[in-house]
Amino acid sequence: MSSLSPSRRTFLRHTASVGAFTLAASIPLGTARAQTSEPIPWLPPYDPNVFLQIRSDNTVTLISKHSELGQGITTGLATLVAEELDADWSQMRFDFAPANALLYLNLEYVILGIVPLQVTGGSTSTSEAWKQMRQMGAAARAMFVTAAARSWNVSESTIKIENGVVRSGTNKATLGDLAAAAMAVRPPWSVKLKARADWRLIGANTPLPRLDSVMKTTGAAKFGFDVRRSGMLTVVVRRPDAFGAKIVSVDDSATRKIPGVVDVQKLPSGVAVYATNTWAAMQGRNALKVACDFSQAETRSSKDMFDEYRSLLGQPGLTAVRRGDAAGALRRAAKKVDAEFQIPFLAHAPMEPLNCTVELSAGGAEILSGCQAQTVDHMAAADTLGLRLDQVKINTMLAGGSFGRRASPSGSWVIEACQAARAIGGRAPIQLVWSREDDIKGGFYRPMALHRVQAGVTSDGRLSGWSHELVSKSIFTDVSSIPAINWIFNAVYVDSGLDSSSVEGIKGTLYAIDDFQVIQHNAKTAVPVQWWRSVGNSHTAFVVETVVDELATLAGVDPVKFRLDLLAQDSRALAVVKLAQQQSGWGTPLAGAGRGRGFAFHYSFNTRVAMVAEVTVSGNTIKVDRMVAAVDLGTAVNPDLVRSQIEGAVGFSLSSVLRNQITLRQGNVEQGNFDDYEPTRMREMPEVKVYIVSRTEDPSGIGEPGVPVVAPAIGNAIAAATGKRLRTLPFGYTTPLPKG
Repeated sequence: MSSLSPSRRTFLRHTASVGAFTLAASIPLGTARAQTSEPIPWLPPYDPNVFLQIRSDNTVTLISKHSELGQGITTGLATLVAEELDADWSQMRFDFAPANALLYLNLEYVILGIVPLQVTGGSTSTSEAWKQMRQMGAAARAMFVTAAARSWNVSESTIKIENGVVRSGTNKATLGDLAAAAMAVRPPWSVKLKARADWRLIGANTPLPRLDSVMKTTGAAKFGFDVRRSGMLTVVVRRPDAFGAKIVSVDDSATRKIPGVVDVQKLPSGVAVYATNTWAAMQGRNALKVACDFSQAETRSSKDMFDEYRSLLGQPGLTAVRRGDAAGALRRAAKKVDAEFQIPFLAHAPMEPLNCTVELSAGGAEILSGCQAQTVDHMAAADTLGLRLDQVKINTMLAGGSFGRRASPSGSWVIEACQAARAIGGRAPIQLVWSREDDIKGGFYRPMALHRVQAGVTSDGRLSGWSHELVSKSIFTDVSSIPAINWIFNAVYVDSGLDSSSVEGIKGTLYAIDDFQVIQHNAKTAVPVQWWRSVGNSHTAFVVETVVDELATLAGVDPVKFRLDLLAQDSRALAVVKLAQQQSGWGTPLAGAGRGRGFAFHYSFNTRVAMVAEVTVSGNTIKVDRMVAAVDLGTAVNPDLVRSQIEGAVGFSLSSVLRNQITLRQGNVEQGNFDDYEPTRMREMPEVKVYIVSRTEDPSGIGEPGVPVVAPAIGNAIAAATGKRLRTLPFGYTTPLPKG
């Protein structure tokens, strides 16, 4: 474990040279082991050498197949390994795995029917690695037990490992002392995992220090932007002035005169300026004179686009759900809601903007970036550079936020970086830099959407029919110019044109709606769209929970009771709703004028979340005072990380609920940076309380499920305070400045 054995190194080289995508696609999972004498890490025997490095200095390094985007996944996975290995937490470290989809595939995506992918997304990281990482730790522990027994000539039954120390009678050694001997032991064919009662680390209420906290707070952490290579050039790209436009001519004479600029090259995406530093590159880009062809460009305003979206409502569309007789139930309803909801484009706006370093050599290419979808980036880079997969090495760096942006389904920014490196013949390493303005004005966005819902209640307060139409651009129907990547996603997420990501959160609602219809319309626009934290749930939950709340009001029923009746068939949902109800003080009066309390529940990524918002409204000013959340995600591996993800979801969402949106004027994005696309400020953060339902089921996702409930909880609280239902995001409220 201090290093790979020769035979295992040969196996890893073999899988890499064949190409992870090709090999994984050609060997059925059930027969993979028969093709080689070496262990495959996701089939017995479990080979810890693939995921662990235990050195003579007694450090235990997790080789993480998942990217650290700030969500704490490296700490979470290390917890699983350390638990079964019986390592001391102070020993644990992490590093990132190379791009190799055969070894480091996301197991949950394989279950979904996607070919092996190394990717961090869909709130799958903990759930997909839950058993695998524990099996790795247990297998490593068994190898240490065998190594110690052989070294000391004692029975394996006498060996104990506690806090990273191996003992048998008077014999004692650290994991580092035995690492070389343990490495030579063949991994066991089967392992026995600890009983829940014996866990020391999993589910511990005493927070484990995050593995990345010290390095990030001291500045020692290395992000993609921190990469420096000898002779490296910074590249910025002048892209067309509108989505869908093309640059047809360029005058770079003024650019080439700027000190520090060394080259200018035309790329498929625009004009690349190469310089010895970022400032010179940006100044050189500003000096370019370009002419564009706007014949295929998006030139509409946001209002124009919503008007066109509105014209699609009532037209034949794609049926996502048809159950019972929605139209008939609506005719029989005593009272009805007929509401339209407008949802804007949103930017991801991570703190660290996009960047990618590419260095070409005679033997291939090396890429250093905060990758989130290594397999997509790997394939995109190899295709762009005309190389085999084994000739492209990807070094995953820490990423300063993502929210879905770094997991480009098309590999677009990696493709652009590789094109820039290739355009100068690889004579120098290049670092492609997107400024924040580049990304906010010309990046990829959460799709704008228009919803229309008609729903009713009977005279005795029961739901009577739900008809739901929505219009948005599909994320998945055309994600890439590379056929293999396009096929990967379309095969799972698109069915006869119906994009499942557009209707998620509606189609899979846990509410018992007998007479239910959902119709989707795919809008056409050159504005590029991509998944945004919680994807379709980010807008569908707002619509559904606002309508449910209004139906409860029409029925004269308490909003929580109304939800409990609709969730009667799901005991886990009932427990979450009741816990939020109890802990929030639901039903008790709020002191002061303009106060209101709102409720929301949503199920996404196999996780149930209920949230209560308390707000104070004064004119056009809103203060979100308190948010109380209850969460059921099965087993909470690290309760502190669960709480931080819900707290982070509130902070992430608050700005988009109150003010943020991407708007177009004659096809151009009007926002550009944090001055007019302002993130949540400290003055705005409410008190956040998170309560975790104790469960024994396997873990589900937590990175995204906290986001969908924030907007409807706040919206319903505003309605409670003012009597006004808000159906357009953002709400348009300002936040009060601190006093003094």
